[in-house]
Amino acid sequence: MAIRTLSAAAGVSLAAITVVLAAAPAMAQDGAAAQDQAQAAQAAADGQEQGIVVTGFRAALATAVNVKKTSPVIVESVSAEDIGRLPDASIGESIARLPGLTTQRLFGRANSIAIRGSSADLSTTTLNGRPQTSTGEQRNVEFDQFPSEIVSRVDVYKTPQANLVHQGLVGTVDIKTIRPLDFGKSLLSFGGRGTYADLGKVNKDSNEFGYRATATYVGQFMEDRLGVALSAAYTDEPYQAQEFEAWGYADGPNSTKIIGGMKPFGVSTQLKRLGIQGTVQFKPVDELTLTVDGFYGNFKDKQIKRGIEFPLAWSGAQLSPTGIETNGNLISKGTFSGVEAVVNNHGYERNSDIFSGGFNAAWQGEDGWSASFDFGYSKTDRNELSLETNAGTGPGAGVGATDTLTFVSGPTGTSFTSHVLDYGNYNTIVLTDPLGWGGGAPKGSQEGYYNDRIIDDEIKSFQVEVGKELEDGFLSKITVGTAYVDRTKAKTPEEYFLNLAGGAKSLVVPDKYRTGATDLSFIGAGPIIGYDPFKLLEDGVYVKTLNASKDVPAKAYSVTERVMSIYLKSDLKATLGDVELDGNIGVLAQNTEQKSRGFVNLAAASLVPVTRGARYWDILPSLNLNFRIPGDWVVRFAAAREIQRPRFEDMKVSLDYSYNVNSGVITGNGGNPQLRPYRAWAADLNIEKYFGRKGYIGLQMFYKKLDNYIFKDVVPYDYTGLPIVAPVPITNFVGTINTAVNGSGGKLYGVELAGTLPFEVFTPSLEGFGFTGGLGYTKTSIKPGPNANSMDLPDYSRWVASGTLFFEKAGFNARVSARHRSSFQGIFVGFGGERELRRALKETIVDAQIGYDFKESSPLNGLSLFLQGQNLTDEPFVSVDNGAPLQIRNYQTYGRRFMAGFNYKF
Repeated sequence: MAIRTLSAAAGVSLAAITVVLAAAPAMAQDGAAAQDQAQAAQAAADGQEQGIVVTGFRAALATAVNVKKTSPVIVESVSAEDIGRLPDASIGESIARLPGLTTQRLFGRANSIAIRGSSADLSTTTLNGRPQTSTGEQRNVEFDQFPSEIVSRVDVYKTPQANLVHQGLVGTVDIKTIRPLDFGKSLLSFGGRGTYADLGKVNKDSNEFGYRATATYVGQFMEDRLGVALSAAYTDEPYQAQEFEAWGYADGPNSTKIIGGMKPFGVSTQLKRLGIQGTVQFKPVDELTLTVDGFYGNFKDKQIKRGIEFPLAWSGAQLSPTGIETNGNLISKGTFSGVEAVVNNHGYERNSDIFSGGFNAAWQGEDGWSASFDFGYSKTDRNELSLETNAGTGPGAGVGATDTLTFVSGPTGTSFTSHVLDYGNYNTIVLTDPLGWGGGAPKGSQEGYYNDRIIDDEIKSFQVEVGKELEDGFLSKITVGTAYVDRTKAKTPEEYFLNLAGGAKSLVVPDKYRTGATDLSFIGAGPIIGYDPFKLLEDGVYVKTLNASKDVPAKAYSVTERVMSIYLKSDLKATLGDVELDGNIGVLAQNTEQKSRGFVNLAAASLVPVTRGARYWDILPSLNLNFRIPGDWVVRFAAAREIQRPRFEDMKVSLDYSYNVNSGVITGNGGNPQLRPYRAWAADLNIEKYFGRKGYIGLQMFYKKLDNYIFKDVVPYDYTGLPIVAPVPITNFVGTINTAVNGSGGKLYGVELAGTLPFEVFTPSLEGFGFTGGLGYTKTSIKPGPNANSMDLPDYSRWVASGTLFFEKAGFNARVSARHRSSFQGIFVGFGGERELRRALKETIVDAQIGYDFKESSPLNGLSLFLQGQNLTDEPFVSVDNGAPLQIRNYQTYGRRFMAGFNYKF
């Protein structure tokens, strides 16, 4: 399914900490800008304006403001308040608070980021400027893989420049880790927190309490020529959810719609995540800095889903003609008899090992020449096991006892006001194949299914750059460079039927595997039996039978992508009366070679291995102009050619096809290895007013003309040379295929209002209070086909908003944050496993934090205590059928989460 802030420690000024982080080199900033940024942040730390030292969250905001103010491109930034602490559980939750950004939730966690209301598929993520592999099947990085404690700052570039070679169409997210020599101080800190999920134990064998622990060390040696930084974070936390999902809505009597089937679940997830980050910097001479850094993440996500599938209108169940009520054209109340339900105890286990690291050599000569070399390597190994097991009242359709259910369909989905069967009785509900779904399996039944999807993702990259500063001219620096990226992503499925040992067709769950009942009272079904499906398989109660169907290997694919880049960038600097002008102009040229390997699958023939691909050029000019006007105004204009590479799933060569006897046409489904990227001409205009180094307000406007976008369509396809099985000789091999294709004629435009405002800029009596946030409005449309109506891009929200109201003074800190996303057309996995579009409804997430930092005069100097609450309004995730707001397809609640913890710093 594609949908869904650190208090300071006294003793060392937090502003001084974030100062050095802000001065760290960044690929998208030139040396002059970085130096200006460091000076501005240092001034904030030294309190030159007010004669005071600003620390904590306020210092982090000041750093972010100065990053934005001095940057040559349009950027949003979030900084750690202290080493080892960000305000959220993952990087994704922190980024989602930036203006124009929001998040998609996965079982309550911030999983992926949407920039300017658009899909995560339209942005790119880097770590220290290097491209990253992902734990999912697509390109977009899942941000819950990065513990917030190992990150010093995150920058989101909304406009590109020529040496930002790993750019995205709507933005580029760069996650930065600490550089010990730039940090400039020695530090040892550690912290911990406990977590509590107020839904409690949705499943009795789950947990409601968890914990997190973190530690950071920074040291400098050899007269500050050698620096070492190490960070580690470990998480062991539960997430709980109650979930309703409809199969869909069937045609009912008198032109009505009625629930076709449903599957409510109680979902318990245990997340165990280890993140380790290390950096070594060495300066053998003043002009040369050598940096080696690495990140390792181990991510284990084990989930139990227990629920019931109720086949209703789409089954042999009978709808009683009496007691029917309607709401519009939807039957909102009625009674089904003869319902044969399937009790599910499903287990899901995702294991990921992530490594990312590299080597950087940066030389800065006294004569204005500079050079750098950067090598990066990123690799992810992931397997995602889906273990599904079934239970019911008897083996096969029409064998076991049936139920009579009175249902009510409303704004939270469908629930029951009465039912007959006791789904929590282990003697009534037994392990079996209740509806005979596995009739075609090798052993004639399917008591469960084992599906393991193995993902291997590897990236090797390098970038070489040479620059020369110029004097007394409009061009202040010339930079040339080249970069290369070699990426391969592969998917390998392993699938088995699960049968009961000894050929048994049903079995009462043995006592030692019973975990107690899971309560489904939230949909009126009462308790259901619970057991451990992993243990049943491990101990041989279930046995695996290989699914030898060619459909399984036909799902496998491998996509290789090699991108060679060359670029030229000129930094600009001039004085126009009282106005200071800076920025850059440049061009990035990229040659892409893409190949996909997979199988062509025809049911009545052998698998055919196929390799196909494409090669093409993109020429990407860019211009960034910043007019710095007296009165602390900055007007920015940017124009660029932008691209975003396709989803890997859409690029796969795999193809399933068949001959349609009735129409005489060959039809198929598959990927398109010749896809071109999303491409757009873009323009941005920003008007920003700064209040010294404390805050700003800004109006941001943007427009993107999409020359090329990607959508699914049925198009002609030539099957010549492929095996065709048909009752008559084939003379026309041109059929159709449902695949991803390139379209043209779209647009994406909008406006954002953003700002960071300490209230002391209005009156000194409000010192310590402030606000940061933004409101964005985006409009988009594409026309998928010459005769099709215009439609929104998938996963796009028209309105996104975020805001944090904060107070920080005399050691006390408190803040309340909210983020809002309007409804959007999301991509979901349908009942039959196909992708389908549904309307996800608007949501607003509210979080809060309070804390206290002990000051220098206290014997507890260096200790910070805090209490956090997340999702305080228990906001659900809801989706409906397009054009049918009463037809609820998903309704998920995650509960509130509370965290209490400490940080201690030497």
